Amino acid sequence: MRSFTVYDIFQRNAAIHGSRIALVCNENRITFSDLLLQVNALAGGMQQQGIGKGDRIAILSYNCHSYFLILGAAAACGAIVVAINWRLSPEEIRHILTDSAPVALCYDHNCAETVNQITANNGYSGRIYCIEDSGPVGIPLNRLFCSDDVFSGCLSSSEDPFCIIYTAAIGGKSRGAVLTHANITLGNLQTMATMGLAPSDTHLNMLPLFHITGMNLALSVMHAGGKNVVMDRFDPQRALEWIDKEGVSIIGSFPPILSNLQAEMDQHPYSLSTLRHVLGLDQPDAIQAFEAKTQSVFWILYGQTETSGMVTFSPALEKPGSAGKQGFLIRMQIVDENELPVAVGEAGEIVVQGPLVFQGFWNQADYNRNIFRNGRHHTGDLGRMDAEGYLWFAGRKPEKELIKPGGENVYPAEVEAVILEHPSVEAVSVIGVPDPKFGEGIKAVCVLKAGFSLNAEALMEYVASRIARYKKPRYVQFVDTLPKAADGSIDRSKVKILYG
Repeated sequence: MRSFTVYDIFQRNAAIHGSRIALVCNENRITFSDLLLQVNALAGGMQQQGIGKGDRIAILSYNCHSYFLILGAAAACGAIVVAINWRLSPEEIRHILTDSAPVALCYDHNCAETVNQITANNGYSGRIYCIEDSGPVGIPLNRLFCSDDVFSGCLSSSEDPFCIIYTAAIGGKSRGAVLTHANITLGNLQTMATMGLAPSDTHLNMLPLFHITGMNLALSVMHAGGKNVVMDRFDPQRALEWIDKEGVSIIGSFPPILSNLQAEMDQHPYSLSTLRHVLGLDQPDAIQAFEAKTQSVFWILYGQTETSGMVTFSPALEKPGSAGKQGFLIRMQIVDENELPVAVGEAGEIVVQGPLVFQGFWNQADYNRNIFRNGRHHTGDLGRMDAEGYLWFAGRKPEKELIKPGGENVYPAEVEAVILEHPSVEAVSVIGVPDPKFGEGIKAVCVLKAGFSLNAEALMEYVASRIARYKKPRYVQFVDTLPKAADGSIDRSKVKILYG
């Protein structure tokens, strides 16, 4: 009686905005009424296959309209979507499939080779569905679609898990953040209220849907009754063409998206008269230049998958360099090592409470007890609040050292573990350094074994062959020794001072 789920968004829009366009994908234009019919047809087929409450359904796909159908149908069945980053290596994806144990895996042709590799090595034994009409593995997803009257009704409630997004590979293996229907729908409402989203808004869905910001923007605009224009992946020329063609009013952006858009705009004329909002991260000078060209507002943010997206966000040029003010549904504090609030202007750990805090990591009870201690989500990130309530990011706690090239999370320990498997490497410290293209870059500072040789390019490709390519170092430096802390471990802070 008191529940509202992601599936209810699809139902509400069909009732109120039925004839309006919900999705544009290539040449397909789908109304909200048709979208609900397709979601119900897929949900009925899933139920006939025995897929129900609590079952996991994995998606390994570029953005497409079928991604939305799977999200809606899973929500209707009470199933949990495992949204997989297609940039990961087959071994990393195999870990996610093993950990989450989905009953079904849906993939598109872009990911067919990866699925082939995984299944060939017995890395997944569940059902496999190809989103297109045919694929090298599994059966076409459209064979699941059945008549609308087969679907027996929504089986989800607000507090049920809706999706698992894998992140936080602090110890070398990624962990799955569990987000409920309430996490997602309330995250939508916070974004809608802050940015004033309405049925007249159009979102260019070019950030991947496996990313919390991509999912939040897409579902927030849908929740508001607006239109999503779906791009399989970012391309600057196509993005600018779609903005003008479909009257796009909102996009998401992480480095180097903004610089790529500006380079294309310098070469060809585009109107971009409808663009009102850009949300993400970038440097103040790049933001100022883009706003001047487009008359849009760039919203800067701080957030995590674990907080259903945004903790803080505000127009970036209100306070350049800050991460904005806390959202409507966020309770945030900055605390010291004793869990006590620090004074204004002092740095400490960012802790968060409220209905957007996730349910914890999948199969990680001990770790969850630690990060949820004292009834607060401990982000592992450091920040300080100024007198006007703006958050200033101040780095990360040592145990949660994190590098963010282009908005992706890369944990040094994961990269270090791979590098140490190279036969020529004796020791390594991986750090984040300023990068002109991606905002932050990955640098590996290595000590080689006596008598061994190795060049930077070979090491970069070695890492890229083992884990996702975006995790490989862009910079490599070979040194004779690495500084050590009192306990004999490598002193990462001194490495940063010397080589950062």
